[in-house]
Amino acid sequence: MDFDPQFIREGLIVFILLVASIALHEWGHAIAADLLGDDTPRGDGRVTLNPLSHLDLMGSIVFPLLNIFVLGGGLPFIAWGRPVVTNPSNFRNRWRDDILISLAGPATNLLVALIAILAGSYIAVAQPRFGELVKNLVVMNVGLAVFNLLPVPPLDGASIFRRVVGMSEDTYLAVSRWSWLIILVVLNLGVTRHLIALMVSEACVPYALLCGRISPAAFLIIFQS
Repeated sequence: MDFDPQFIREGLIVFILLVASIALHEWGHAIAADLLGDDTPRGDGRVTLNPLSHLDLMGSIVFPLLNIFVLGGGLPFIAWGRPVVTNPSNFRNRWRDDILISLAGPATNLLVALIAILAGSYIAVAQPRFGELVKNLVVMNVGLAVFNLLPVPPLDGASIFRRVVGMSEDTYLAVSRWSWLIILVVLNLGVTRHLIALMVSEACVPYALLCGRISPAAFLIIFQS
């Protein structure tokens, strides 16, 4: 482990941004379910922006810290929060509402990235030292959205995929038994890590273009530094 103060400072900033982004992701699921008529997340105390209500000890704290400070943090957005429990019997349209709730988490991260680039395009010009922070926030939230849309249980993409293809509950549960093994294998293969990084990079392009349209100077500070 590198105990250089600069490394520790930058790592802690990444960790704090990640924790906040995970909490917002799970809040997105909870508020979507609540708006669609399912009061289960509200009863569980999940319709809140309090990060403590959404974090998972292993997925939000232990694994990210190990990834950032020990493993080098190649994909710093690989993390997860405590799943939001819903009651499908409360949905007016089970197929549609389940997809909307699954999409709400990644959509929230993409919205956070959009707000970050809109505000950051102005802030970075006045205070260039915030450029790296803006970039981290955008890449991290886009990364969380892309990662969670992978069609592997228990990620959001798997829930969307099974609804689209009409996968039975039994088949989905059978696949889910091996899901974490699949994810671990995927994350340890160089080709898949490269593919995920490439998808995240491509998904960040619209944000970079928007930043350049708002302020070419901000684009140079945020994305070319």
